[in-house]
Amino acid sequence: MAEADRRPPRLLHVHGSFSLGGKEARAVRLMNLWGKRAHHSIVSAAPQLMSARDAIDPAIEVEFPDPPPMAGKPALGRYKAIAQFLSGFDLILSYNWGAMDAVMAHRLHQKSLRLPPLIHHEDGFNADEANGLKARRNLYRRLALRRVEALVVPSIQLEHLARKTWRQPASKVHLIRNGIDTARYAETPASDAIPGLGRTPGKLVVGTLAGLRPVKNIPRLVRAVAAHRDRLQLVVVGEGPERNAIFAEAQANGLDDICMVGFLSEPWRFIGLFDIFALSSDSEQFPISLVEAMAAGLPIASTDVGDVATMVAPENRPFVVPDEPALADALGALAADPALRNRLGEANRHRARRDFTEEAMVAAYSALYGQALSSPHILR
Repeated sequence: MAEADRRPPRLLHVHGSFSLGGKEARAVRLMNLWGKRAHHSIVSAAPQLMSARDAIDPAIEVEFPDPPPMAGKPALGRYKAIAQFLSGFDLILSYNWGAMDAVMAHRLHQKSLRLPPLIHHEDGFNADEANGLKARRNLYRRLALRRVEALVVPSIQLEHLARKTWRQPASKVHLIRNGIDTARYAETPASDAIPGLGRTPGKLVVGTLAGLRPVKNIPRLVRAVAAHRDRLQLVVVGEGPERNAIFAEAQANGLDDICMVGFLSEPWRFIGLFDIFALSSDSEQFPISLVEAMAAGLPIASTDVGDVATMVAPENRPFVVPDEPALADALGALAADPALRNRLGEANRHRARRDFTEEAMVAAYSALYGQALSSPHILR
């Protein structure tokens, strides 16, 4: 085999932002697991949002080049500049709406510049599309995605959307569910694994993991927990622009013992300290944090968004609810019944171990990327 054939493939990751959230955590985890089998370059349409780079293993070969502007008004010159930048790689991996200009540039110049294949990943939507997708964006997506090698989605809802709204052929759409190393979550966490958490005597801990953005609607969870503040305490793990607004909502609702600890890595080290895991988002697709909570054996109370109702164990589905009053009722019912919490937690743990393993996820991505690289085993 020639020396050029033995070198690791050069993968370009194009993100709308590279702050550590679900899609970024998955991308970084794959990079870390593949080790020296690939060389990675990462760019962001919002170059100031790159905090996920801190989670990359120092041993990984990774660069952060300066691309042409990846966001801005549609312009043929800008698309040409982006396309020329894309030409230096073996495979392009784009993520979410924020990277769609790179997908459009690839669509326009794939043939003339002989660009490498591009695989696009759609994991969900920001607050501006949480209550409905924008028609112009749907048209833009439909046009831009026309020549992609594949479109990867983690949820059934997104798979339906890709095929019906964005009109992607079934052969191009790949449903790959997010997976985690479920065995890690069986370990009992240290009692001090959440810095600054002082448990209020006589109260159960309701915990959530989320970027503090409007679409996560943590104030809704604050109010739902406040309805039972005599027996529930809220812990919020995450960082983001809504931090002050969440704290103000807690104060306004008499939730004086809220614990907002900021971002914590390695959730298997602490998530088992929660008694109940809660999600209050306006929009989700296939939240990794939910799988982590399930693997830790926690009961779930959540708004009915994305695939949440089909992710949890069937016994837990009555606690996936349509609105804020029902979320408060779900938390109250779980708080009142320890046997119910234990039963739902064990059912969720079993489902996570059966259906949402990291091994299956990594195998699916390795096969798909290897096929696009015309070398099926190169990442295995």
